[in-house]
Amino acid sequence: MTQIGFYFDQTRCAGCKTCQVACKDKNRLGVGPVLRKVASRQVGSFPAVKMYHVSASCNHCETPACMAKCPTGALTKTEDGAVVRDAEACIGCSSCVGACPFGHPQIDEVSGLSVKCDACSEWREAGYLPACVEACPYRALDFGDVDELREKYGDNLVSILSVIGEDTTGSHTLIRARAVAMEDEGVPITL
Repeated sequence: MTQIGFYFDQTRCAGCKTCQVACKDKNRLGVGPVLRKVASRQVGSFPAVKMYHVSASCNHCETPACMAKCPTGALTKTEDGAVVRDAEACIGCSSCVGACPFGHPQIDEVSGLSVKCDACSEWREAGYLPACVEACPYRALDFGDVDELREKYGDNLVSILSVIGEDTTGSHTLIRARAVAMEDEGVPITL
């Protein structure tokens, strides 16, 4: 079976949040839920300050904790490995929200239901890449079969950063990490 995933090149990311905005726009999300989050972190103190950015969304995990905890079966894996939500089966109980070690499913305050990245399933069926990937002006994001992404971008990739959380579910996100992000979590900053 094919397994899709995201590639994130942290060395290219400028923290512009274009991917975050494109995702909100494509999914017609109001105030509140953010399915792709860009966070900025500061490491060190003056005069030796460093900064890095993290763009993260659902990792479409090998063994999704969100799916395992959903009491209605609203979360499933597609043939290509994407973890998707059935809005009609969701009851808004937030079991998936609490189960995800990465904090990706969220409750939409307006609908009362959970929402999460589905890797733009409908767009991909039409031949496009996910909105976040298409929008990134620095080409810091890519998407596809994880084995093909590994082959394309090399072996010097990680699947998790300590700032994101511990990988207990088999993340299918590949990251070309900046050295500073591997050394220190840093502190959150708002840009």
